[in-house]
Amino acid sequence: MQWLVFSFAFLFWRGSLAQIRYSISEEQEDGTVVGNIATDLGVDVRTLKEREFRIVTSTSESLFRVNENNGVLYVNGKLDREQVCDRSSVCLINLKTVLENPLEIHYVEVEVIDINDHAPSFLESEKRLEIAESALRGVRFQLQPARDPDGGTNSVQLYKLSENDHFRLEVKDRGKDGKIPILVLQKPLDRETTPSYKLVLTAIDGGKPPKSGIVNIIVDVLDVNDNAPVFTEEVYSVTLQENSPIGTTVVQVNATDLDEGLNGEVVYSFGNSVHSKLRDLFDLNSINGEITVKGHIDFEENDVYVVDIEASDKGPAPLTTDKSVTIKIVDVNDNTPDIEVTSFSRAIQEDSRPGTTVAIISVTDLDSGENGKVSCSITQDLPFKLMPSLKHNMYSLVTSLPLDREAVSVYDVTLTATDSGKPPLSSMKTITVIVSDVNDNNPVFSHNPYTFYVSENNVPGEPMFSLTASDRDVNDNALVRYQICRQCGEENKYASFLNINSENGNVYALKSFDFETMKRFQFQVLASDSGKPSRESNATVHVFILDQNDNAPVILYPVSSNGSYEGTEELPRNVNAGHLVTKVRAFDADVGYNGWLLFSLHQVTDHTLFGLDRYTGQIRTLRAFTETDESEHKLVILVKDNGNVSLSATATLTVKLVEPKEAFAASDVKGPANMGEENDVTFYLIITLGSVSVLFIISIIVLIAMQCSKSPDYNSKYLQDANYDGTLCHSIQYRSGDKRYMLVGPRMSIGSTIAAGSNANTLMMPDRRRPSGEDDDGFGFVYDTSKAEKS
Repeated sequence: MQWLVFSFAFLFWRGSLAQIRYSISEEQEDGTVVGNIATDLGVDVRTLKEREFRIVTSTSESLFRVNENNGVLYVNGKLDREQVCDRSSVCLINLKTVLENPLEIHYVEVEVIDINDHAPSFLESEKRLEIAESALRGVRFQLQPARDPDGGTNSVQLYKLSENDHFRLEVKDRGKDGKIPILVLQKPLDRETTPSYKLVLTAIDGGKPPKSGIVNIIVDVLDVNDNAPVFTEEVYSVTLQENSPIGTTVVQVNATDLDEGLNGEVVYSFGNSVHSKLRDLFDLNSINGEITVKGHIDFEENDVYVVDIEASDKGPAPLTTDKSVTIKIVDVNDNTPDIEVTSFSRAIQEDSRPGTTVAIISVTDLDSGENGKVSCSITQDLPFKLMPSLKHNMYSLVTSLPLDREAVSVYDVTLTATDSGKPPLSSMKTITVIVSDVNDNNPVFSHNPYTFYVSENNVPGEPMFSLTASDRDVNDNALVRYQICRQCGEENKYASFLNINSENGNVYALKSFDFETMKRFQFQVLASDSGKPSRESNATVHVFILDQNDNAPVILYPVSSNGSYEGTEELPRNVNAGHLVTKVRAFDADVGYNGWLLFSLHQVTDHTLFGLDRYTGQIRTLRAFTETDESEHKLVILVKDNGNVSLSATATLTVKLVEPKEAFAASDVKGPANMGEENDVTFYLIITLGSVSVLFIISIIVLIAMQCSKSPDYNSKYLQDANYDGTLCHSIQYRSGDKRYMLVGPRMSIGSTIAAGSNANTLMMPDRRRPSGEDDDGFGFVYDTSKAEKS
């Protein structure tokens, strides 16, 4: 370390006063020796401590300290001239030392010599200037000078500016205030070419070696609205699918402005020539230039749109540029084919030939290209087909097969039109074709032949039964009228006493029938429709007369000579119980239940003596006679049939009790006469039963023949009569003479047809035993069981 000491002593002996001056360079470390004050003042070093040698200062800390033992002056801490003597050309530090006994005050000046220990510095490391690009050449901009704590030649002596084409540096000297740098514009600025300039200003001091400091100067060129916006694309042409959702981005236009700030901010708008309809379809974002879908885009309405867009800046006097955007709409298969029936014959006759035109079909599709190509077809299996015509998308709906109204009277023809889009769209339309009637069907009777059962004693003029014929045609072609064929051969000889209602088929008899004189007859009925020409058919009607209980029983025995039903029998007293007294014989011209006779004792003198078999008419003794029994007994026998309203007859038999010898004699006298009478009765009874049996067998044969003549399908149709009530077959046995009969059959209603099947060989007879309050009568079948028993 080097340091200089300069000592000056001035002694004024009016008191003890001395002044010493030392020189020392700054930046010395703590404890550096400045000088020996005691030696320089000539003070005895041995007395320094006793005399309390010290430095007197007004501050708590002194820059220097003195050793009271040897008088050496030391630096107290690091010595910095710039901190002690800021901005002073000469830095002197005055110290006052004091010695006691005697009091001596000595002044010490310490000059701190500056060294170049500081480089020039600027207050900011970066300085930003704003200069309008319209600034003129020669404009001056004063810069902030650099500061250097060092003094003299060690302070700032020189400024330098980095090389550039637009600025130069001038330095103005202001004496002790230092040198002031000035930036001068020497060439016009263009912000669009160079928006900013980066310059470096260097300050250099006079030290050896010199030190320097820099500041970065950024010159921002302020914009002037001298550039119009420019679109980034020369041509804007985009495609957009129709039916795009609202909000879909169509295109984003972009325009740039070389200016900055408001002068360079671009806003977008529709041109003044843009129609309001376009404004309803598209929306323009004024900030980013994005065009979006605002309304419904329909290719079929318009396939291309040209939209004028303007780009403007926000300068005080805005500059504007315009550009046209072409939007081509891409067709989407969004329209279903349309089917139009241009000519339609709603009704077509059933006898129309195949190929007859029913309708003319036109098919259209608003889409274009493949989306607009349409094909039409019928997917149903119907007697119709589509024939394409010479004209595009035109078809003829024609018949492909013969029609039959009776099979199908109405056709719902579904037409399907499908385009060729992906995915294809289709539409359907149904047209109703009515097949009009032609008189091509004959009336058909519900049965053929008909079989009806009519009770005898019917009331003339009242309906007996009804015939029904149907015609599959409609309207007048199906209006059926009935008539009795009176010129249809011998079998219609009974048609003279019949009549039929031509509208409803009710058949009336002009007279009453008698079962005992006529059992059956047949006739033919014609049914004709009202078509032109008329068609007709006939049916054979078989009518069976049913017996009614209109004949009272006829008693054959006992019969008196005068014709009354009275007789006398003589009976020995010694007969045993069960002895046959006699047999009452009776006959009923009716058949079935009406001819089934039951016998009963209407009146009897003594009920304990005689009994009557209700089926055979045999009268037998119930017990042996006694002496107390009367000799003569009167029996009144009641004979009644089994009709719904029973008819009856009574006979009176007188039984006389005689002694055995008298009875034997009487029998010898009466035997031949009674035998002859009994033989006559038996003969008549045989004739009657034989006649009934013959009629029965004939009826069975006729019925079997009728049933066999029917086809299996026809028989199955009438296998179960609608009036059959489900009652099981029943049988009743009765005797007539030496023959026994059995009546069997189900319950059926009068007027029902004979059921085909296992009962076809039997004659149905009305069940007269049922109470009159029931709705329907039963039918039975009569069999001769005597032969079966013998076999």
